[in-house]
Amino acid sequence: MLGRHLLGYLPVQLAQAIVGFGSVAVFTRLMSAEDYGVYALAIASLALIHILGFTWLEAAVARYHARAEMRGRLRDHLATAYALYAGAAVIGVLAIGTALTLLPLDIKLKSAFAFAAVSLLLRALLQIGLETHRAQGDIGRYSAIEASFLMAGFMLGVGLLITTDLGAGGIFLGTAIAAGLALLVDLPVMLRRTRGGRRQTVRAQTYGRYGAAISVSLVFEHLLSIGDRFLIAAFLGSGAVGMYAAGYGLADRLLDIIFIWFGTAIWPLTIRALESEGEAAAKDMAHKAAGMMALIAFPAAAGLALVAEPLTTLIIGESVRAQAATILPWIAFSGLINGMMTYYFHEAFTLKRKTGVMALLMAGAAVLNLGLNLVLIPHFGITGAAAATVIAYALALVACAIIGRRHFVLPLPWNDWIKAASATFVMAAAVINLPSTGVSWVDLLAQASAGGVVYAALALAFNIAGCRSWLATLRPTRQTIEVQ
Repeated sequence: MLGRHLLGYLPVQLAQAIVGFGSVAVFTRLMSAEDYGVYALAIASLALIHILGFTWLEAAVARYHARAEMRGRLRDHLATAYALYAGAAVIGVLAIGTALTLLPLDIKLKSAFAFAAVSLLLRALLQIGLETHRAQGDIGRYSAIEASFLMAGFMLGVGLLITTDLGAGGIFLGTAIAAGLALLVDLPVMLRRTRGGRRQTVRAQTYGRYGAAISVSLVFEHLLSIGDRFLIAAFLGSGAVGMYAAGYGLADRLLDIIFIWFGTAIWPLTIRALESEGEAAAKDMAHKAAGMMALIAFPAAAGLALVAEPLTTLIIGESVRAQAATILPWIAFSGLINGMMTYYFHEAFTLKRKTGVMALLMAGAAVLNLGLNLVLIPHFGITGAAAATVIAYALALVACAIIGRRHFVLPLPWNDWIKAASATFVMAAAVINLPSTGVSWVDLLAQASAGGVVYAALALAFNIAGCRSWLATLRPTRQTIEVQ
């Protein structure tokens, strides 16, 4: 069941991969290091504003959907969510407009921020519907809308970047248009589901308390991942930000896609299991998730580190390629740690609605990361920033794992984790011993193929996370389709 559920979300993850790698490959070639640095700063700021303004609401929509549905209050749930969005949108428009008016920003950065704000507001409205589809298990609708939005936004952004002088602003205008088109399809459906619902103050307060702590936690977590870019800009200039962002984006994006895939597919099932069947059912689902995360994420992180040189040469533009390969292994490791922390160990707090504790832990990690960056960047440049991120994430993961068990004891499938780590080690040894041809795409293809074959064979031999039985369950489905 879990394997098939994951496969249902695969189109979205494929779109994420195309957009993630495509944006690095295309944008770093169409933009100078300085312009790409502006884009990276705008993206970082946009994500921070989204977390502050809307992520709290999206988290509450996802967390309380199952409870509202079981109690027959889904219309009230949605009506309250849309009312809260309207209030947050008004505040957001006023805050962003004031900031763009008062802050002494470069005209390119102001333009990028203005289009990014429009994209943000439309995307946040669309996300309420997407979280609802995901929470109720409507995988087909969720995947179709999200994948279409991602691909359309990317293609429109590239087109506007090529055909206009908007620069980074054109990229954000493309995503805004794509979000608007998606809303034309989905918003009428969601409004019909909301019809007759009442906006409830008590419900809004509950959602606010739950979501606010998550937003605070994610703000600090976001600062952990992007705060160093502002320090790099201060110490080393926007060109260095472009180099760092390119390497970071390449490594972190793939791992983020993998972990978001698991989070999107698995945690709604876990929440539903907790609400309807109790803690034992939720722990069983979490145990399966943790094993499958290791099965896929461990070799993915190691593979990124192993192919850093040919991958950056092939994908990243020359203007920002210089140090991207150097930091990519560091970012691959930090991405693995962050993914396990955010999409597994944080769930101990969200399942039990103890999000305030999670926020405090992430605040401490962000402060630690800031201090480490202030010390390491002046001495080691962008490599120091990457090392600071690894250290801060590692300590944060340990703290979340230990303290989270006080609230909800997540299973620790050491057997699967050790087998996945062992198979990854053997895979790495095989890739390292491959001879280099000196041709980037040939080396990348050879290393990726060899590593994939070795790891797949070992995963099946060790039966990591029950992968043999999972593959066996797919055969009847395929045969049924063929008969039909």
